[in-house]
Amino acid sequence: MSLPKEYRYSKEHEWVKVEGDKVRIGITEFAQDELGDIVFVELPEVGDELDLDEPFGSVESVKTVSELYAPVSGKIVEINEELEDSPELVNESPFEKAWMVVVELSDESQLDDLMDADEYQKMIDAE
Repeated sequence: MSLPKEYRYSKEHEWVKVEGDKVRIGITEFAQDELGDIVFVELPEVGDELDLDEPFGSVESVKTVSELYAPVSGKIVEINEELEDSPELVNESPFEKAWMVVVELSDESQLDDLMDADEYQKMIDAE
């Protein structure tokens, strides 16, 4: 499994790609692999506020339903509407096509609390 080095990662298996004052968020390859075949993705609305470590949506697989936890706080400025009709993108392309939301950060310092790719790899190796 390859992890994009420029991304940041949460202990809840979300990835964060910094894009200026915004971030793009999705779930990691490890997370989608653990969940199995994704059949439904529930996302918030544009304009909703994310609060650090609070649930903001869910991913349903053939095995289970898993909450998505906000790795940062901020306002949602875009959602990936493709996932509504094509939830399987989460399995096929977790880092490229299956991003879930774009968030305008309210506190950039929260990024410092996320793991880099090497730290995240160590965490999943230990699981």
